[in-house]
Amino acid sequence: QVQLVESGGGLVQAGDSLRLSCEASGRTFSNYILAWFRRAPGKEREFIAAIKWSGIATYYADAVKGRFAISRDNAKNTMYLQMNSLKPEDTAVYYCAADLAPRSYSTDTNYDYWGQGTQVTVSS
Repeated sequence: QVQLVESGGGLVQAGDSLRLSCEASGRTFSNYILAWFRRAPGKEREFIAAIKWSGIATYYADAVKGRFAISRDNAKNTMYLQMNSLKPEDTAVYYCAADLAPRSYSTDTNYDYWGQGTQVTVSS
């Protein structure tokens, strides 16, 4: 089992930055591929970014490419999402997810472990 806890959400204005954290406990953190997803009101949960074990390989959704950066610190069992140039359409509950070997990084059903989510609200 892996337990994931997100933090760092909040209310910001358009153009501001936020950094989300996802702290893991349980199994060996470095064995897992990690990802961020989000769910906006009335919408399906969508993929944001994923990062492989070493942290070198990363993947992003087109909607956030160039604005968001995913990273991980295996020594601290923590993953991060640096969000810059935030837009009102980034408003959502953000979730971190983990899996040993998801068949598709961008498909939420491929991840076994999830955090409870953290709310990000961007005002215009």
